Order: sequence, then C-alpha cells, then structure tokens
Amino acid sequence: MKVNQAEFIISAVGPSQYPPDALPEIALAGRSNVGKSSLINRMIQRKNLARTSSKPGKTQQLNYYKINQDLFFVDLPGYGYAQVSKSKREIWGKFIEEYLLHREYLKLVLLIIDLRHPPSKDDQAMYAWLKHNGVPLCVVTTKADKISKGQWQKHVKIVKETLQMDKNDPFVLFSSEIGLGKDELWGVIQDAIRHEEEETTLEEEAVNAPE
Repeated sequence: MKVNQAEFIISAVGPSQYPPDALPEIALAGRSNVGKSSLINRMIQRKNLARTSSKPGKTQQLNYYKINQDLFFVDLPGYGYAQVSKSKREIWGKFIEEYLLHREYLKLVLLIIDLRHPPSKDDQAMYAWLKHNGVPLCVVTTKADKISKGQWQKHVKIVKETLQMDKNDPFVLFSSEIGLGKDELWGVIQDAIRHEEEETTLEEEAVNAPE
C-alpha cells in the first residue's frame, strides 16, 4: 500500500473523543517499549509521526493516526509497565476493554511482541482475551533485525507455542529498522478490512431480502 498522507488526529481518553469519521480502525496492542510507534512510522514511511519514547508507559491514551483518508491506526497504551500505579492500570484496562469490545469501526488488532523474548504473561493474557472475545487479530513480532536471520524461525516457534497460537491467525515477522514484513502486514490489514466489509454486505442483503 502506498501511503500518500498520514497525520496525527487526537489522543483520546474516552468515546466522546473518538474521531467521527466512519473509517476502519487498526489497533496496536503490546507491552510498553515493544516498538508500536516505530512500527507505525515504518508502515507509513515517516520518521517521527508516531511519538517514540525511551520512557515506558508514556502513552496513556488512544493515539489516532489517519492514513490516506482511508483508515486509522490506533496506538493503545502499553501494558506491563510496573511503575504505573495499580489504580491507573485498572482504569486503562477498563478503557481499553471498552474500546476493543464495542468500537464498531475496529477491524483488526495487531498484537505486537518482541521477537527476541518469549511472550510475557501479559502478552499471553492479551492473546487469550482477544481470542475468547472473538476480536480479529494478527500477531506481529518486532525487532527481528536484533537477532540473526538463522535464529528467526526458532524464535517464531517459541512465540507461537507460548501463545498457543491458533494456526488460522495471521503472523508477521517484522523489523522497523529494515522494513521487513511491511508489505505483508499491509496485506493482512487490507484483507481484514475487505473481509469485514464483505460480511457487512452479506448481513445487509440478508436483512433486506424478501420473505
């Protein structure tokens, strides 16, 4: 996908602040400092649109980025950051859960995991929760450039086995540094949007069909 336009729209702290545009939304979930902002920047071929930070836990809202007037990337607050208070984590949890379960424009969640390490308990819990609630997802492993190419499949196997991953869920090996997986991930995103649109059309036809 060729990105001609990309812009930051809003840091939303509740449904009243979500953009009114009826555009597909692709959410990014993952631990703090897993590389979500870097992934967005690589996907849109911009260096600094998404705000990267060396300080984990900085993202505390849903950051909306509009791409080509066609869709939104929605960067969710990172999880698993111990220095955030328990009460704050609980607020984030309810906020994010509400979005993931009830946002009608959400088409796909990208579960971002650092390829170098086995998925954390938070990663495992997020994957299991998304599956339990029927939320469409794609597992994306970042920082592939940080380990040798010959070790990639070993680490991929560890990720899939630790998550007990459904073989039907898409999986993308990714590196923001070298662009690995960018085109493949765009394909997964476009397929998810197309699939959702086709299902919606079929449902509308069924409702409008004569008795």
